[in-house]
Amino acid sequence: MPPFTDTSKDVPLPDKDEDNPDCRHPLYLGEWKKSIPYVDKDIAIDNMDEPHMKRKVTILKKYPEIEKLYGYDMTTIPITIVAVVAQLISAYVFGKILTDWNWTMIIYSYVIGASLTQLYGVIIHEACHCLAAPTSFQNRIIGLIANIGLPFPIAMSFRRYHLEHHTFQGVVGMDPDLPLDWEKNLIRGNAFLKFIWLNIYPVMYVVRGLAMQKQPQFWEWVNWVFTIITDFLIYIYCGPRGLGYLVLSLWLGYGVHPAAAHFIQEHYTFDDGQETYSYYGILNIPFLNIGYHNEHHDFTKVPWSKLPEIRKSASEFYDNLAYHTSWFMVHWNFVMQKQFGPQSRAGRSFEAHKKGRKQLRTIKEPLQNQNH
Repeated sequence: MPPFTDTSKDVPLPDKDEDNPDCRHPLYLGEWKKSIPYVDKDIAIDNMDEPHMKRKVTILKKYPEIEKLYGYDMTTIPITIVAVVAQLISAYVFGKILTDWNWTMIIYSYVIGASLTQLYGVIIHEACHCLAAPTSFQNRIIGLIANIGLPFPIAMSFRRYHLEHHTFQGVVGMDPDLPLDWEKNLIRGNAFLKFIWLNIYPVMYVVRGLAMQKQPQFWEWVNWVFTIITDFLIYIYCGPRGLGYLVLSLWLGYGVHPAAAHFIQEHYTFDDGQETYSYYGILNIPFLNIGYHNEHHDFTKVPWSKLPEIRKSASEFYDNLAYHTSWFMVHWNFVMQKQFGPQSRAGRSFEAHKKGRKQLRTIKEPLQNQNH
């Protein structure tokens, strides 16, 4: 199975717009070549802004009805509650009842606990975009509830840095999702080091955040206090082994777990000129369509349950982009093939990003005139 699928030869391209000033129109694929470890020293560099804002405007010009999908999906709330309760029950069982079932706990942690950990991450992601409830405050509370199943305060810091990632996608020094210099220089295309690197991904999220050298905000402090309290209660009622189960689930869930492959799937460059990829496999069902990443970046106001409708409505835009069909193969190919590594990313300078954004007004004007 290939690492991604490209059906561009089978699907007709959208019509060209001669008035559009961006040469990447209509799909906004760049002209850069992907960075290859042992050949290139750094990430690939684009001389334009990130592609999603302009592709969104282009799609809305043809399919304005997509705006009707904007909003939130409150079914995320009961999903959150059930998932957290399930993890707490498991922590109690392994902490107080099955206290000598070590291998059972390890296997269960990988199959169930790690999967629930990934689900919490998806819920926190939805909440950070205010897609789980009407108000920002309610979404923050949902993020904190999901964080109960995670023994470290993740929700509010993720919210802060993930929104910066959307605003400055690929901008070197401003996008917290880009790998650090030591990651690129040390690991490169070495299969063993890439495997180890994937297993310390939870640590890397913290390290990259610290590298931004920003002071914690109010809600991040709230998250710390909240998590310390919930961890203490879990320790009291489930014991140290129960809390250890949550730590193990977090570690396995953010390491080499099938759902954790979405961290690689989303922005690691498997093809030239394309910096964001979607996954259209069956695991989108239990993990709330987190694989629909191009659709999400294009339309951040659309909740998880309606992301497939974007692709269905504007199929000629998304079916012409390379996409993944297997998270297992994403991990396998990324680790085993020397052409992939932490530096398999695309980036840009802030000046290039700002210059490309200036063209957005020209692209938006026809849409505004059409709406009027």
